[in-house]
Formats: sequence, C-alpha cells, structure tokens
Amino acid sequence: MTIATGLATAHIAEPQLAAKAVQAAMEKAGLTIASSVLLFLTPEFARDPQPALLAASRASSCARIIGCSAAGIFTEQDWVLDTPAAAAMVFGGDVSLAPEMNPQADNLLLSLAAPNALNSAWISEPGRRFGGISGDATGQGPFKVWCGARVAASGRCETRLAGARGVVGVSQGIRALNEPLEITRASGYDLVTLGRQPALNVLARELPLDLRALDNLPLHLLMAGIVDGGDPATAIGQGRFRLAPIISANSEDRSVTLSTRLTPGERMFWAIRQPLSAERDMRLTLDKLEQEIGEMPDFGLLFPCMGRGPYFYGGVDRDLDLVRRRFPGMPLIGFYGNGEIGPLNGANQILQYAAVLGLFRRV
Repeated sequence: MTIATGLATAHIAEPQLAAKAVQAAMEKAGLTIASSVLLFLTPEFARDPQPALLAASRASSCARIIGCSAAGIFTEQDWVLDTPAAAAMVFGGDVSLAPEMNPQADNLLLSLAAPNALNSAWISEPGRRFGGISGDATGQGPFKVWCGARVAASGRCETRLAGARGVVGVSQGIRALNEPLEITRASGYDLVTLGRQPALNVLARELPLDLRALDNLPLHLLMAGIVDGGDPATAIGQGRFRLAPIISANSEDRSVTLSTRLTPGERMFWAIRQPLSAERDMRLTLDKLEQEIGEMPDFGLLFPCMGRGPYFYGGVDRDLDLVRRRFPGMPLIGFYGNGEIGPLNGANQILQYAAVLGLFRRV
C-alpha cells in the first residue's frame, strides 16, 4: 500500500499537528519519501498555514503539498469538527498529484478554491473538475488554499491524479415535492409565478402539513430544482437538474427569491433536504460509481457540504459511513466545504448541500 491517510487532533493548532498526520500516513503506507501529499487543516490554521505546510513537507520529504482549510475534515478513520485537526493522504509509487498545464475536456481534475476565487470562467475551462470550496463554519473566512507547499495567491489549485483512473459522482440528496412546472413569470432572482400560480402558493401547497406555516418556513431545508434540458418528466429520476437555495419567501406579492437568476419558460420543482432522502441518494451514487469503476478502488476523495455533515444527520455522518461500509479499509479523505465542485449534466457545476465523491484505481 503506497497510499494512506493520517488524522491528528489537539487542543492547540500547532504546526506539528500537520506533521503528525503526515507521519501517521507515511507509516501506514510504508513510505520514507512521498511523491505528493493532500493536506486539509481546520480553520484555526487558516490565518497563517505556512508553518504547518513546512512541517508537513519535512515529514513527507516532499514539496508537493496540496489542500485547503475547512470547517471540518475527515479520513476513513473519523471526522473532526470544532477542534484543531489535520488530515493527510500521502501518495507514493506511480500515483501522484501532478500539475496539469493544458487540461483536456476529459481530464479529471481535483479542484480546490476559496469562495472569493470562484468564477464561472474558471469552472467552465476544459477538464472535469471535482472538489470543494474552502471555508469555516461562518462562511466569512479566513480561507486558504495551498499548492506546492505554499499558499496559492490566486485562491485556487487544481491537479490531476497521475497514475490513476477515476470516476466521480454527485449526490444532491433531496426529495422532490412536485413534478417540474413552467416558470411563467420571473424577475431577476425573484420567482413570481410557477405554472401560472403564485410561486409561494405552490411551495406552501406542496410542503408537508407541519411545515406550511408561512411565517416559519424552514428555508434552510428548501430548494428549487431547475431542470437541465431533455424531457422534464424524466429530469428528476435522471438527476438532470441543478439546485438553488431559497433566499426569502415574500408574503406580500407571493414571490420567492432564489440564489440564481431565472428564465421564464424553464421548468422547475420544489424540493426539501431530508436525512433519509440524502442517505438514499448517496446509496444510489455509490451503486453507480461501483459499477463504473468495476473493481475495488484504491482510494477515495469525498467532498460534502458542511450543511450535510454530522449535524444534518443527527451526530453521525451517514455519507462517510456509507462509503466506509461499501469499501472497508479504503483510504479516504475529504472536508466539509462552503460549496462543492462537480461534473453534473455534462458541465462543471458549483453545488450546494451536495456530496461529491471520487473513486480511484491505479493504472
């Protein structure tokens, strides 16, 4: 085994915590020199991660240290929130994190970014991007991304996984409340009418009875699903939709404000985030990826939203547990992000409340 993970926690965020995680991974992998290291650190390191990166570089005898700060981190060993921690995956042998100067459309690229470094032009560049967005529990920062054992001035880093072939899946984890309807009137981010009826009325009608009080709608659990091409009748079952969080429900004009601009004529549906629905969708994603990769993967990378971690599942990270049970002993690393990056419906997408999973096998 030349790929392994290490996880270290402490009461104080000291640089040696990163070295401890790397050293644990190096011992499990049987390495004295790593070709590259994937390193995730909790927000306590975000203001000045450079000493921790240097410590990780020394522990691995490697300068190819890639990663970011995040609200929470994990390996197949455990997850950590609300305490200083470091998670590392070390690579040796023929597998490494390698720069890609001229990505092609079918190249799979691990992509990490700070919120202030995101833009549609980068996401739309050639390559199938997957990964997560750095952040903390507040979503305000500070945020840091590093590449080559140094903080990335651009706030972004992307790399290919040389010597490995991979498959990537996206679990959006929602329960649709109604069939797609036509957006009949919209103004910017405001959805005015859906199926020629006031948007808020349609939403309230489709909600479970105990959630219909308009003065107390659980907006953090509600989403709009906007259909991407094809037959709207099969869009939900085929996953051909993108999700948009609800910003506000406007009782005066019965409109609903979303996080994305809307176009009349598009089709959309209302959806709710529920633990059982998310768990079921993650099982389906695992089924699909297991079939695509065709054999036991050598390692995995998982990027769930911080709104879909242990707190969402009542203190247990069901997404992480499902992956561990499906592939026992497989090295796995990831972090809870401020958003996720993944290929969906033929294009790279910035996602919310999703989980993006990549499974890899040596070539």
